[in-house]
Amino acid sequence: MPDRPATPTKRTLDKDLDKLTYVEDAANHVTKRLIAPSIGLIFLGLAMIFAGIHVLNQPGATLIIAAVALAGYMAMNIGAKDVANNVGAAVGARAITMTQALVMAAIFEILGATIAGGPVIKTISSHIIDTDRIITSGKLAWLMMAALLAAALWINFATWMKAPVSTTHAIVGAVVGAGAAAVGPEMVNWRVMAAISAGWVVTPLLGGTIAAGFLFFIKTFIIYRDDKIAAAKYWIPILIGLMAGAFTAYLVLQLAPKGTVAGFPTIAIGIGIGLVTWFGARPLVAAQSVGCENKNSSLRKLFRLPLICSAALMSFAHGANDVANAIGPLAAIVRGVSLGGSLSIVGGATEYTAPYWVVLIGGCGISIGVLLYGPRLIRLVGEQITKLNPMRAYCVALSAALTVIVASWFGLPVSSTHIAIGAVFGVGFFREWYTSHSKRRLAYMRTKAEASGIAWGEMEEADEHNPDEIHRRRLVRRSHFMTIIAAWAITVPVSAMLAAAVYWAMVALFI
Repeated sequence: MPDRPATPTKRTLDKDLDKLTYVEDAANHVTKRLIAPSIGLIFLGLAMIFAGIHVLNQPGATLIIAAVALAGYMAMNIGAKDVANNVGAAVGARAITMTQALVMAAIFEILGATIAGGPVIKTISSHIIDTDRIITSGKLAWLMMAALLAAALWINFATWMKAPVSTTHAIVGAVVGAGAAAVGPEMVNWRVMAAISAGWVVTPLLGGTIAAGFLFFIKTFIIYRDDKIAAAKYWIPILIGLMAGAFTAYLVLQLAPKGTVAGFPTIAIGIGIGLVTWFGARPLVAAQSVGCENKNSSLRKLFRLPLICSAALMSFAHGANDVANAIGPLAAIVRGVSLGGSLSIVGGATEYTAPYWVVLIGGCGISIGVLLYGPRLIRLVGEQITKLNPMRAYCVALSAALTVIVASWFGLPVSSTHIAIGAVFGVGFFREWYTSHSKRRLAYMRTKAEASGIAWGEMEEADEHNPDEIHRRRLVRRSHFMTIIAAWAITVPVSAMLAAAVYWAMVALFI
């Protein structure tokens, strides 16, 4: 009698089904990892088509479309990395969810880039390198493309390593390196480079100082008041009104034709909007305060609204300043190849304004990068450097936004990474100082010691000789501080050398 084939047991079937499940899970995991790059490639394709519509019948259209792909790639890298500076504090303070933060940042990045990105774009595109002389040599497009590719590659690598490097450092260093390789270092405007470098040193210190000043104000006039809720109801609408008034004055100066609005009219408009905002914020804050206990946890709830507003303002400021890191070189290429855009006479000098479609590609690219890759660095800025609650996070976001806006107004390509992280460190170091020197805190600790039956002098002496207690009082993570400083220090020379190498490779292959 022939042997009958073995009938699979239930246990065997379960094992086979489990194997199929594992294969399906692995396939899903791989597919999810490919979604973001696929969307990024689709965006680059659409950007190239969009650019082709505008330059199809112009000379050098092929070169411009290739440059658009590089600029879009650079813009997505900027959005992926720098979103941490804009909304990291708000997410770290748990005032807004990751999804809400990403959507808000994407919207305000586009607005900032399209409304107020012009001055910094001019600096990157024409003031670092003497572009008027390079246009005649025919090398401008190639050196700017080399700068875009080199800066984007370095930022992409740094984002993958979760290192908060500066995109501004990367593109400025890349433009200088590619320019020196193409036409020699004498074409570099070293006076502008000195001003930019000085801004890189001054602005993070300024951001940290302003953030510490705001935190001191909040601690003095709100947190350490007998009736915290009443103090918050009084001061929070004022803070919101000041923020709205300052931002409105900035927008008026950006949007109005040069020379038409200045001085008193701008101040009057800002004050008017500030008063209206203050009046509208009062009932909102009062409604939020209903039922709140006289505790710091209640203040965290009341500071959610100003924190979200300041994070949105920071996203706008970032779009206005850092869009030039991607679009500045592209604007120079468009000008050099096809003379697209517009020329105007300001103060006796000719200034170039980038075409609107160029700026729009940069703003959308940053927003795509925000949505696809933004969460990778948010937790470093928002949680790991120092602990943030909504009050501290509000100080960080508002300080960084104001500093970047002022720099953008003057056309100075500052590092939003520098400023935002400088503000975070400023808050952290101020907390360390305040913890050790605050009379209110010392009085509280003395009362707590007496209630425990321990002499205050003995407790204080024990703390001063206890390494664990000394380390606990350090509220800033020193390891992150040194890592960030190291990342900043190497970005300019690395991006410059990489851009020079890329330019020479392009010359060997295509010219």
